Amino acid sequence: MQELISTLKQQIVEQLNLKHIKPEEIGDDQPLFVDGLGLDSIDALELIVLLQQKYGIKLANPEEGPKVFHTVRALAEFITANQKK
Repeated sequence: MQELISTLKQQIVEQLNLKHIKPEEIGDDQPLFVDGLGLDSIDALELIVLLQQKYGIKLANPEEGPKVFHTVRALAEFITANQKK
């Protein structure tokens, strides 16, 4: 799980072009939106694209988004639970 979390941090920085943040500066349980990393709705769309392109996972229910994208750890748990084996 920790390896996936580290990979996700790197992918988030690259996908969202966050030049001012290093992957290791993102906390595993730091909120990604609003008070945490400060991502917005456009960033959420980019994260959905990341899920589809890198992990082959589509977010079937948009209402799951806030829970799935709450933290890097939550995202990693979602990927682990939904990735085709």
